[in-house]
Amino acid sequence: MTKLRVGVLFGGCSGEHEVSINSARAIANALMTGQNQDKYQVLPIYIQKDGLWQGVSVARGVLESGIPLVSEGKGNLWQFPPEVSDVDVWFPILHGPNGEDGTIQGLLKLMQAPVVGSGVLGSAIGMDKIAMKMAFAEAGLPQVKYMAVNRSQVWSNPCVFPKLVDEIQESLGYPCFVKPANLGSSVGIAKARSQSELEAALDNAASYDRRIIVEAGVVAREVECAVLGNDNPKASVVGEITFNSDFYDYETKYTVGLADLIIPAAIPDSITSQIQERALQAFAAVDAAGLARVDFFYVEATGEVLINEINTLPGFTATSMYPQLWGATGIPFPELVHQLIELALERG
Repeated sequence: MTKLRVGVLFGGCSGEHEVSINSARAIANALMTGQNQDKYQVLPIYIQKDGLWQGVSVARGVLESGIPLVSEGKGNLWQFPPEVSDVDVWFPILHGPNGEDGTIQGLLKLMQAPVVGSGVLGSAIGMDKIAMKMAFAEAGLPQVKYMAVNRSQVWSNPCVFPKLVDEIQESLGYPCFVKPANLGSSVGIAKARSQSELEAALDNAASYDRRIIVEAGVVAREVECAVLGNDNPKASVVGEITFNSDFYDYETKYTVGLADLIIPAAIPDSITSQIQERALQAFAAVDAAGLARVDFFYVEATGEVLINEINTLPGFTATSMYPQLWGATGIPFPELVHQLIELALERG
């Protein structure tokens, strides 16, 4: 039996480089576990932080060590390792910009091999929080009140910026959250409780992205649902994230012991069903494919369910929420990886 050669593409030019290495390690191990080892041959391909592509031998070393590789001197950014031409199906696990925003998906599509996950459109909409929220609004999905801001409004003359701050205060109030529109893993996000904090948060977010989103704060439980499929996707059980920090920031998200995942979430069955239904609606609204994790706010006091965001390439370590949700739904990690490859081949 000829094994399918799976190109596990990881690393990348984003602040989530190390997260990508951990996800790729888990996926590579799953492809070499149980029945998968008879079906698949893993071809790891590593993209350094400076954009240099490295072939199988170097990539395996990075997976084993977990340590990013740094080049000495400038290499050829457009020279792909020879193993790239051997790949039958791509499994990109590149988080953040240049990884889940449609750029790498377009490149891989040109290589004419099936790709796990969303295509260019779904990835791009899912990455840009402003475009995402516009798609959700068009689909009729309830969400928190928000404002879209451009860097030019923040880094502007002394007349424009104060008017912008006044408008945000009047429209959204405090607390509010300021986020770069195109970063993941809570990078660059700040909670503002006063005018001075809002001004600092806008300036900080503008240093990361020319598009910024400001959202009204809400007292709610943070719950998540995983989606698996293409044209007829399925929703997993619902999980909840609990933490003691002020909000779910980068440190809380990636420091062991600072956040807990509760699966399944202790919420009413009717709320679970509502979240699952809206997760599937969100998946369709952005034209996602393969996999996604959809995050919600459950306002227990009023019974409202508000969509927060969709992540078309969520963290994929063995302890990440996405695979854990499917594990609790009855699909173990190795089987989940297998199904995602099957979905990629189905979509072509």
